[in-house]
Amino acid sequence: MEAVVFVFSLLDCCALIFLSVYFIITLSDLECDYINARSCCSKLNKWVIPELIGHTIVTVLMLVSLHWFIFLLNLPVATWNIYRFIMVPSGNMGVFDPTEIHNRGQLKSHMKEAMIKLGFHLLCFFMYLYSDSTHCC
Repeated sequence: MEAVVFVFSLLDCCALIFLSVYFIITLSDLECDYINARSCCSKLNKWVIPELIGHTIVTVLMLVSLHWFIFLLNLPVATWNIYRFIMVPSGNMGVFDPTEIHNRGQLKSHMKEAMIKLGFHLLCFFMYLYSDSTHCC
């Protein structure tokens, strides 16, 4: 059962790494004016809920399987994703809003957040990979 938990977490983490890279590439395209703000935000907002669900599932899975350290490591990021989704102002297109993305340095903060998440998911990937190899044998 332990191996199944970590294999699922590893696959989920791969998807989250892919999403982080996708967010970084899309935000970079906006920064370089290769795409407009509306197109960028609609592309990114499509993936906010799947990212939230994917990370929350792994966090709850670690809680249920009693892997406290990994659960506590994932909890702040999962909480941040939920908070960010809930606190979208009414009238905005989503977490990424084309009218506000260039204001107050939001583009830079979104880019920084995507980079931090990429680093976090890479760290988790190797933790799950190591944990899976110790539980399989």
